[in-house]
Amino acid sequence: MENLVAERYPLAFRLYPYAKSPDQDADTPIRHKVIVVGAGPIGLATALDLGRRGIPVLLLDDTEGAGLGSRAICFAKRTLEICDRLGAGEAMVEKGVQWNVGKVFHDDRLLYEFNLLPEGGHGFPAFINLQQPWFERFLHDALVKAQAAGAPIEVRGRNRVDAVCRRDGHVELEVMTPDGPYNLEADWLVVCDGARSPIRGMLGLGFDGRVFEDNFLIADVKMKADFPTERWFWFEPHFKSGDSALLHKQPDDIWRIDFQLGWNIDRAKELEPDNIRARVSAMLGPDVEYELDWCSIYTFQCRRMEKFRHGPVIFAGDSAHQVSPFGARGANSGVQDADNLAWKLALVVQGVAPDSLLDSYDLERVYGADENIANSTRATDFITPKSPMSKLFRNSVLSLAEKLPFARALVNSGRLSLPCTYDGSSLNGPDDKDLPVLARPGSPCPDAPVDGGWLLRRLGGEFTLLAIDAEIPETFSAHGIALKTLSLSADENRPLAERYLGKAATAVYLIRPDQHVAARWQAFDAAATADALARALAKE
Repeated sequence: MENLVAERYPLAFRLYPYAKSPDQDADTPIRHKVIVVGAGPIGLATALDLGRRGIPVLLLDDTEGAGLGSRAICFAKRTLEICDRLGAGEAMVEKGVQWNVGKVFHDDRLLYEFNLLPEGGHGFPAFINLQQPWFERFLHDALVKAQAAGAPIEVRGRNRVDAVCRRDGHVELEVMTPDGPYNLEADWLVVCDGARSPIRGMLGLGFDGRVFEDNFLIADVKMKADFPTERWFWFEPHFKSGDSALLHKQPDDIWRIDFQLGWNIDRAKELEPDNIRARVSAMLGPDVEYELDWCSIYTFQCRRMEKFRHGPVIFAGDSAHQVSPFGARGANSGVQDADNLAWKLALVVQGVAPDSLLDSYDLERVYGADENIANSTRATDFITPKSPMSKLFRNSVLSLAEKLPFARALVNSGRLSLPCTYDGSSLNGPDDKDLPVLARPGSPCPDAPVDGGWLLRRLGGEFTLLAIDAEIPETFSAHGIALKTLSLSADENRPLAERYLGKAATAVYLIRPDQHVAARWQAFDAAATADALARALAKE
C-alpha cells in the first residue's frame, strides 16, 4: 500500500521523511489544537502562518515531500507579498523567472502586447515563473526556520488520513502510516488535500460546477533558447500543434508549453513521447534541440463547494474550489485562502475573537472563488469556442485587436490573477471617498517604497494603525488587541501619496493582519477606530 503511494507521487524533494510519532502508541487519541491535512502550497502556507502566530499546528501529508512536475508555475505579486511575510518571498524571487510582459498572437501575427506592472515603486514583480516543487520547498524552508525560532509546528510525512468524523466541538481522524493506523483528534481541521479531496468525499460534501469539453497537453522541455522572459499566447497558431498554445520560461532552462488538443482524444496516444515531440518540434522549429522533462494532460474545470466552513472543518485551496489553469488563479487564490484564514483562526483559538469571525472566511473566500471562476469561465469560453457563431465572434475580435486598442479589452487569453477586494464584506468599516479607490476597505494594501524599504514589510501581519501625514497616538488598544502604529510622510513620496492619499492631505488606515484595509478616515478618532476594530473582529 505504501509503495503504491510512493509510485503515484514521485518526489522532487524529500522534505518531511516519515518518523514514528509518540501519538501512534498513545492509549487514547491525542487531541491537537489545529490539524492541517495536505502539505502542498496551501497547507504549508496555512501551517506556517498559524505557527508563526504561536498556534500549535500539526501538518499531515500522505507523501514525504514535493512531487515532480511543474504543475502550478505562475505566482502573482500578491502571492509573493504573502510569502514574503511568511519568510519565503526573497528565495522565490531569486530562483524564479520574473516577468511583467505578455504577447498575444493569432496565427503568425502579433496582435498586441501588455505590461502587467508598468509603474515603479513595488517590492515584487507582477509574476514569477517557478515550478511548484520549488515553491513548496521554499515554504518548507521557511517553516523549518520558524520551528527553530520556536513556532509550534509539526510535519508528519506518510500520514494518510483515511477517515474523518465530526463530533460536538472537535474532529476525529483515522490516520494510516507505514507502522499501521492510529487515531487523532483536533479542535480544528483545515483541509488542503487538493481538487480530488478525499476528506471532502468522506464528509459527503458536494463540489459543483462545470467541466469544459477540451483537453490541454502540458510539455515541460529543457532547452537553451533566446525567447524573452514573457508570456506568449497563440490563438490558432501557424505551427498547427493545437488550437491554441502557450509558452512560458521557467528556471533551470525549463520551458512550459501548453497545447489545446480538443475533446475527443486518445490520452494515452497523445502522451506518447514521439507524438509530444512532433507537436513541440513543429512549434520550435527543426533546429532547436530540447529534452522532454515532464508531461501531462488536463481538462478545464470550474467548481467549488457551496460552503468552505463546516463547523470545525474548514476547506482551503483546490479542495474548496477549482479553476482552469489559464490566468494562474489556482495556487494564487489558494494562498489568499491561507492568508485570509490563518489570522482569523489564530484569534479564535486565542479567545480574542468570537467563533463567528470564521464565518467571514467562508463569505470572503467564496466571494473570491466566484470572482475567479467567473474570470476563468470567460477565458475558457473565449479560448475554446464551442459553436461556429462563437468562433466567428472570437476571430472577429482578434482581427480588430491587431489595429484597434478598444478591441483588446475583449480578447481573453486568461485574465491573469489579481488579488480579491472584499467589497461589501461584513468586516469592512467606514470609508472616505476622497481617498484612493485602490486602497478602499476590503482591498489588499498596495505596496510603496518607504524609508529605503517597503510598506508591506513595515506592516507585517498584525492589526495596524497606519497614518499618512496624520496625527495618531503612539499606542492604542481595544477589544483585547494592542494595535501596531506606523506613521509615515508622503512628502516627496509620490507612490505613497497616489496610493494612500489621493485628493486628501492626510489619511488614517486600519489594516487587518492579512494586510487588507479594514477602515479609513482623513483623521484619527479613537471611538471610530475602536468601533471599526470591533467590526473587523466580527464583534458587531
